[in-house]
Amino acid sequence: MLADDGPDRPWAEAWQDALYGEGGFYQRPEGPAGHFTTASHGSLGSVLAHALLAVAAERDCDAIVDLGAGRGELLTALRAADADVPLIGIDVIDRPKSLAPSIDWQSSPGGATVPATITGGHRRALVVANEWLDVVPCPIADVDEGGALREVAVDHEGRERLTGPLSEADRAWVERWWPLDDAVPGDRVEVGRPRDDAWACVLAAPGVAVALAIDYGHVRPLRPRLGTLAGYRDGALTAPIPDGRHDLTAHVAVDSLPQVERMTQRDALARWGPPTAQPPIELARTDPAAYLAAIGASSAAYNLRHGGTADFWWVLS
Repeated sequence: MLADDGPDRPWAEAWQDALYGEGGFYQRPEGPAGHFTTASHGSLGSVLAHALLAVAAERDCDAIVDLGAGRGELLTALRAADADVPLIGIDVIDRPKSLAPSIDWQSSPGGATVPATITGGHRRALVVANEWLDVVPCPIADVDEGGALREVAVDHEGRERLTGPLSEADRAWVERWWPLDDAVPGDRVEVGRPRDDAWACVLAAPGVAVALAIDYGHVRPLRPRLGTLAGYRDGALTAPIPDGRHDLTAHVAVDSLPQVERMTQRDALARWGPPTAQPPIELARTDPAAYLAAIGASSAAYNLRHGGTADFWWVLS
């Protein structure tokens, strides 16, 4: 909805405050899990944890850092799967009280800003950014009636207004990664430059051996013409409203990130994840509890490989 007047700010600025500012969405006491479930939660988190441990072992990593750790759900799954691997969580909140004493924690300002020493002194850490980059705020721009790309401002109620042109750096990013050769009025661009810069900062941090981004995303031939910016609240998809009560997310231009390898989650879990095969039926007779546990584990592995997050991108750098 276009606003005729009223106070508004560039989307990236409003987005940052709505998620990470005082009283922002990620500061709320119920945490993200009070509004939606990710692959970090429950039995899915256990599957993801085993896959990440396999990546860390393959790359000879000596610790795992969870960047954007929420309330520590994935860290808890990692600790359950491996009692010894050093673990570090980073998020905008103070250390969750439920976190195991053996897990370290750092508080961060949120958004694109990460602590300078994210690995806690470890020399070969695996840094995992699971659904982190999609909540790093980025500029939003629309094509106007004259065919020009203009930045979008938004007010507290989600009403939008076209403003001036993008910065030179953002325009250069668009020309390279989100070309608009056949654009029509109303086409939208989500400028991924702040995400690229944030990812580059992660890679430059001392002690980072491997960085892995796991997220919703798209590549240059398949950019969404109307963008992907969306809100979530109480388990439901909503309009994007930067009021601190809604999550705000936009898919990641995964091909623009610094990287050495990229694959879908389906392929990544086929490579590193636990098996999806059902346990032998004989186990149901000899050890019913073990059989039920194995059924649950294989079902979770199958769901993570073939369910709604199977098309997540895994970007290794």
